[in-house]
Amino acid sequence: MSKYLFLLFICIAPFGVWAQTSVSGTVYDYDNKTFPIQDVIVRNLNSKELSRTKAAGQFTLAAKVGDLLEFSFVGYHTDTLFLIDLKPKTIFLPGNSKTLKEVEILSAKVNPSVLYRDPNAKESKRFGADGLRGKGNNDRAGGMMFNLGYGKMKREREKERRLEERDVYETEIRENFNEESITKLVKLKGEDLKDFMAIYRPTEALIKDERPFNYTYYIVKAYHSWLKLPAGQRKVYPMPKLKAN
Repeated sequence: MSKYLFLLFICIAPFGVWAQTSVSGTVYDYDNKTFPIQDVIVRNLNSKELSRTKAAGQFTLAAKVGDLLEFSFVGYHTDTLFLIDLKPKTIFLPGNSKTLKEVEILSAKVNPSVLYRDPNAKESKRFGADGLRGKGNNDRAGGMMFNLGYGKMKREREKERRLEERDVYETEIRENFNEESITKLVKLKGEDLKDFMAIYRPTEALIKDERPFNYTYYIVKAYHSWLKLPAGQRKVYPMPKLKAN
């Protein structure tokens, strides 16, 4: 009898192993798409499992189709990903332009007149813009001239420009990929229509790479892909409620 139980356990065990699923991928900076981000928190909002990206931006996390993943890191926007499959994912996190950055002082030059003053030299006079007569040049406040790091300011302005550009693309998507435009092309309504829009909403990167973007062709093609999905994968499961800390 024990032999039969042992053989039964051997036969069942592989199915338990095969049932374990996970998803992997890499997280990059949105502005510099070749720069991986380390220590990004990857959280499965359904199972509460979490992981962190390694030095090369890679992560692996237990998950299944229908789970919702959250990606968060200081200085970047928090993003989410709904899993319609378990293929390797590539995530691009946009920087948060509202995060305050420190100002870097690259150099400081000292006015020589502060360090040395010839006692025999006559004090020069000037007429300043303030209209005061007879104020010596040696009375300049501080005596230091700062060369500020404008490179960071320039990078911040570039990030703001990119975010504004992203808003333009998001507006275009909302105007062309909505219930009215979709129902004119395919026979979807109610919950099926909402689930279709959530799963196949085009990304900014997609419409940016294909200019001008053909929304009509994309909607029809996405609809045929949607029809081929099993019934369980056509649904968007409700997002789990997060408990306040």
